[in-house]
Amino acid sequence: MSTKPPAGRRYTIKGVVFEAESLAPGLHVTATPIGHLADISLRAVNALAAADEILCEDTRVTGKLLHRYGITTRLVPYHDHNAAKLRPRILAALADGKALVLVSDAGTPLISDPGFKLARAVIAEGLSLHVIPGASAPLAALTLSGLPSDRFMFAGFLPEKQGERRRLLEALKAVPSTLIFFESPHRIVASLCDIADLLVGRDVAVTRELTKLHEEALRGPAAEIAAVLEAREAIKGEITLVVAPPGEAAPPAAEDIDKALLDASTHLPAGQAAAEIAHRFGLAKRDLYARLLALKDKTAQ
Repeated sequence: MSTKPPAGRRYTIKGVVFEAESLAPGLHVTATPIGHLADISLRAVNALAAADEILCEDTRVTGKLLHRYGITTRLVPYHDHNAAKLRPRILAALADGKALVLVSDAGTPLISDPGFKLARAVIAEGLSLHVIPGASAPLAALTLSGLPSDRFMFAGFLPEKQGERRRLLEALKAVPSTLIFFESPHRIVASLCDIADLLVGRDVAVTRELTKLHEEALRGPAAEIAAVLEAREAIKGEITLVVAPPGEAAPPAAEDIDKALLDASTHLPAGQAAAEIAHRFGLAKRDLYARLLALKDKTAQ
């Protein structure tokens, strides 16, 4: 009698074949590597091998991970385009006692992917929901940033349009936490310029290609990092952007305030110019109005 585990219920690590332990019925939300394929837990590998099916964003991406660990479990595409149609079938399979694993292309599912609605539906139906934690780009970026990690807020992708992006940054300006965003390499410079303008004085960390061969972390004032990236011929890879909390911002220099007031007054009445700069630097409008009048008097002499 063969002792070889049945197909679909085994996995291989460094040439050693292991028989997967059984998986409890329910949906297992499972974290996968964000780049380096070795960044996966033994529990996650076991779940992938033991599952009845694996729900994934892209079968090609998840297929590479399964190949690395000799896993042959059936892959079922689950993404924005088919999620609504597929959810009833998934819920029926769970109600029938199946053990299904949900993964994203990279990192922890439910963060910026369609798995959130499925998890909510599973809870609403009173079915079992499990989590197998692991890699997460926001947490990896926060660790590399060197910025305060005691309180942080993940805000997803920054908006593509500048007006919407600036409105979001304004809304988050007073949040007393380190901010974490996903951003495209095509928009990172523009986003850093907006951060430098609206979140004055805050340091940032631009982390790129986390855990991969060309991993990089650029740290410093937003305007300086924007200049470094703008000087490059091309910016490639997945980017996670970390922004220091308000308390980390250095107080604005007097000369910077004066310059901003005079620049604003070239196209705005004194009262509106003072209000705009007061909002930008978090200062009192009355004080800046008096300061602007004094600057104008000094310039006129």
